[in-house]
Amino acid sequence: MARLQDYDIKTQHKAIVKKTDRLTPEGTEEVREIVVEIDRPEFEYKVGQSVGVLVEGQHEFGNNVHHRLYSVADIPSKSKKPQIKLLVKRCSYVDDFSGEIFDGVASHYLCNKKVGDEILLTGPFGLPFDLPEDKNSDLLLIGMGTGIAPFRALVRHLYKNVKDWKGKVRLFYGARSGLELLYMNDKNDDLTSYYDEDTFEAFQALSPRPHWADPIALDYALEQRTEEILQMLDKSNTHVFVAGHDKISDMLDKAFVTILGSKEKWQNRKAELIAGKRWAEVIY
Repeated sequence: MARLQDYDIKTQHKAIVKKTDRLTPEGTEEVREIVVEIDRPEFEYKVGQSVGVLVEGQHEFGNNVHHRLYSVADIPSKSKKPQIKLLVKRCSYVDDFSGEIFDGVASHYLCNKKVGDEILLTGPFGLPFDLPEDKNSDLLLIGMGTGIAPFRALVRHLYKNVKDWKGKVRLFYGARSGLELLYMNDKNDDLTSYYDEDTFEAFQALSPRPHWADPIALDYALEQRTEEILQMLDKSNTHVFVAGHDKISDMLDKAFVTILGSKEKWQNRKAELIAGKRWAEVIY
């Protein structure tokens, strides 16, 4: 996977914030759905890609610009100028040594933007979530938090554009509480649009005690489907896509060790998936 500093930021596009809505209720982690319009009609993009957001200014490590990638969550109906929808969580980070809390530069920048404000974008850049050509392939999609963004776009593309998908599509998605299950809570339940598809099933995972910051029980949700996941992993055309913050990696390793029965079996199976280009992840 390419490093963030390897991405081209010389080609920049001005964009205007057309809409910004908070998806999560007050008192929970803030996640916003932001629609921006790119001031360049020839701007070409497609589902599964990401764009970069540039925050100019003097930053912590002396750099004059901060660059952060966001997945394109959706492509709104066509307008005269290209528009994209971003899913942005307002992030803060705790210094492990001092305990001091720092605001995430790009996430706070975007969440503070109002309708009509201008931002600078780079890209679009490709993501590793390329659909296999074989429509009989099984897809195991695992996302946490705003990691749902690329999967929402992918599932929509799969059933709206590709069509006639015959392989299983299993989406496991985790959040701290039911209110934070983006696009799967009572207010924004658009993923249920695909529940009638014979090949699609989605499974939610929550934190047992969200107010105590207990970890999200995504591993438990996966382990509850051990038999089916083992069957999928035994097939030569199953692809595994993962998206979310860095904590998801350790959690998945532990879950798959339990599902496979040993650390050695999981390491071997994951190596096979990676070697066969059937494992792809976006970790941030």
